Amino acid sequence: MSKIAVVLLSGGLDSTTTLAIARNERYDCYVMSFRYGQRNKVELQCAENIAKLMGAKQHNIIDIDLRTFGASALTDDIDVPKGRSDVEMEDGIPITYVPARNTIFLSYALAWAEVLAADTIFIGVNAIDYSGYPDCRPEYISAYQEMANLATQAGVEGPTKLTIRTPLIDKTKTEIIRIGTALGVDYSLTLSCYDPDVDGQACGECDSCVLRKKGFENAGISDPTRYR
Repeated sequence: MSKIAVVLLSGGLDSTTTLAIARNERYDCYVMSFRYGQRNKVELQCAENIAKLMGAKQHNIIDIDLRTFGASALTDDIDVPKGRSDVEMEDGIPITYVPARNTIFLSYALAWAEVLAADTIFIGVNAIDYSGYPDCRPEYISAYQEMANLATQAGVEGPTKLTIRTPLIDKTKTEIIRIGTALGVDYSLTLSCYDPDVDGQACGECDSCVLRKKGFENAGISDPTRYR
């Protein structure tokens, strides 16, 4: 009997590596991405290409509009911070945080998992080399998983409980890149930048680009990212 999982895919480095891990564990992967009002539209094309290349059973792109609420540099007319030091990145929650984003994404994934009779959701959150987002922490994922098993028919009546898998949550960017490279991930297809240009070239200066650059450098692996 096949194993079924819903995998959240943004088109970035972490989520693509997570999809590769799920595939390597022989899950049938149903992939979900979001057009949520993000200023960076190029990442969705990356996600489509990656889902096809990595053999997703189905790829759904969900339309929601978090621009309604704004308050994030990813969805509002707010400058993306550039050139921040490690100390600055570790100090507080940055303006690139999108309010409740992972809670919303996981809710959609949970609904689809119920329909598919999937008992696993994969999400590429990371609590080591990240920008301090509260919805990337282990305690958040644990609480959400508990809620999911209280809130769904599958959780109450089903033979197995839902598990939210976060295989990268305690990994550094260097470790993530090495894991993905060993699994054959083509990182030239991914985009991590918070502020790319219309051609998909990364800015090289936002928090995400800085962490990505450092990860490739420390891993001793050539960085295939197109920087402008």
